[in-house]
Amino acid sequence: MKISREEIEHIAELARLEISDREKDELTGQMNRILQYMEKLNELDTTGVAATSHAIDLQNAFREDTVQQSLPREECLANAPESNGVEFVVPRVI
Repeated sequence: MKISREEIEHIAELARLEISDREKDELTGQMNRILQYMEKLNELDTTGVAATSHAIDLQNAFREDTVQQSLPREECLANAPESNGVEFVVPRVI
């Protein structure tokens, strides 16, 4: 499969992108190299190979979800741009 310059122009038009002639030539070449690579990958026999979602085995890096003591109110409000001593003060939205 090969992509033509006209197809690149059509895609650019659909995406409402203005691309120069040089960019059209560049994109046509790049897309064709990608398609050639995909054709090469399709030659591989993957029969019996299990589908994977990650190339490496990943483990969850999050800590256990445990109940902990909250920060004291004064410590929470210490770095607030504005507070009334009890809660954060934010600009009115509506």
